[in-house]
Amino acid sequence: MSFDQQYFYTLTKDILTTPSPSGYTHHVIKKIAQYSDALGLSYYKTNKGNLIIEFPGENSNKTLALAAHVDTLGLMVRSINSDGTLNLTSIGGNQMMTLQGEYCQIHTRNNTTYTGTILNVAPSAHVYKECSETGQTIDELMVRIDEIVDNKDDVLALGIQNGDFISIDPKTTMTESGFIKSRHIDDKVSVSIIFTVFKYLLDHQLKPKHTVKLIISTYEEVGHGAAYLPNDINRLLVVDMGCIGKDLSCSEYDVSICAKDSSGPYDYDMISELVDLSKTHQLKHAIDIYPFYGSDASAALRAGNDIKAALIGPGVHASHGVERTHIEGCINTMKLILAYLTEIKF
Repeated sequence: MSFDQQYFYTLTKDILTTPSPSGYTHHVIKKIAQYSDALGLSYYKTNKGNLIIEFPGENSNKTLALAAHVDTLGLMVRSINSDGTLNLTSIGGNQMMTLQGEYCQIHTRNNTTYTGTILNVAPSAHVYKECSETGQTIDELMVRIDEIVDNKDDVLALGIQNGDFISIDPKTTMTESGFIKSRHIDDKVSVSIIFTVFKYLLDHQLKPKHTVKLIISTYEEVGHGAAYLPNDINRLLVVDMGCIGKDLSCSEYDVSICAKDSSGPYDYDMISELVDLSKTHQLKHAIDIYPFYGSDASAALRAGNDIKAALIGPGVHASHGVERTHIEGCINTMKLILAYLTEIKF
């Protein structure tokens, strides 16, 4: 079994470097639609902005949904200071201590983009005694714009206003040793993983056991990404990052199978099937519990969808910070998805 790794890397870098904080995902959704066109897959966009892509299966009477989210953490302009810097509000669960010194882009509503830097409000150790003690909360961070601005009016003249989105530079890097380092690996790498599996199926003229609908969700980081599901879906397999740390067993080389997260346990039958497939195919895998985690499956179940649901994904280190995963974990995830699509009947 050989997946097209060049395709995977190209897609991954392309979407990782396309800004898409929750609520500002139209550019990356357009790119994903283009990748769907290239594979000959049909799709449509929901009113909310999610993309639903269909892959025909052997049995059209039942539908398995896959889900991965393409929205990311980000920021928004809360207000403009008298010195021309920007106050911020967080989109999603940013780790504030990792944002100091990061480059960013400000996206105005007249389609102009400006660059800037996220800084501590007391950014110089030579000036502010409290420099080393601040920057831990959103109220202690600001954006310095890379334009000649001396006051609030100068900033307004650029077209920057309250409510403008701010994206964080992902610093995407692929290493020769197989690591993918970037912000927003959660969850863009999962989108690339699923598309690489779809390409494998098409290249080898294989079909899933059931019709598959891939839901590319756009509001997962704020809690309601896949709340709506088409009513023909019987099962939902969410592909999102696996967590690493503390007493968890997952590594960057594993496919993670989440038995329970903050929303409760996942479906017993589906988790058991995923564990059995991992063992049968000798996949490096980990079964874990994520106490502070919620997924698109959580949103779908809370919205009242009558489905079975499970959650898997590649191990990702330093989640919601400067993240890292490895190609081995991504390939193990691809193999498990492929096995689930082509071997499980329900």
